[in-house]
Amino acid sequence: DHYAEFQQRGVEVYSVSTDTHFVHKAWHDASDTIGKITYPMIGDPSGTVTNNFGVMREGQGLADRATFIIDPNNVIQHVSANNLNVGRNPEETLRILDALQTDQLCGCNREVGGCTL
Repeated sequence: DHYAEFQQRGVEVYSVSTDTHFVHKAWHDASDTIGKITYPMIGDPSGTVTNNFGVMREGQGLADRATFIIDPNNVIQHVSANNLNVGRNPEETLRILDALQTDQLCGCNREVGGCTL
């Protein structure tokens, strides 16, 4: 629902899971929620991406739910990783992204567009 807001900030979003692209296609076709996704959904059944990012659950073939903000120089600026039963909050990711893009000190609970320190 917030993809356009990320794009307005010059950010690209990718969804990566250990499922295959066939599973992603089935979800996209069968789920109204997943069906409206327009950003790339990447299948990582070999675990290459999830292992490289350190979020693969060893011996389970599943990855934790994680969000990475990577700058244009390919430097990870933020990581958030959660257990499988914890969803992520795109508004919080936008808040963090906005703070990172200010390149200034931002106080806790600073809202998008708020003052910097």
